[in-house]
Amino acid sequence: MSPLNELGKFLLIAGIFMVVAGLALVFLDKIPFLGKLPGDIVVRKGNFTFYFPLATSIILSIVLTIIFSIFRK
Repeated sequence: MSPLNELGKFLLIAGIFMVVAGLALVFLDKIPFLGKLPGDIVVRKGNFTFYFPLATSIILSIVLTIIFSIFRK
């Protein structure tokens, strides 16, 4: 396979990833439970807020693993 074919495939995949990421950012507020699960860590002290979505990250990782394993087959 020539380097141009590989570059073309990479650019297509990168473009699709960017579209999906953009759509996720636009519609992220519409998903009611995302980021507000029990297990998400929020620390507020004065004018400082630290937020770490631990439970959301774990669930998102599981869902993406299932999706990618389906597409790999």
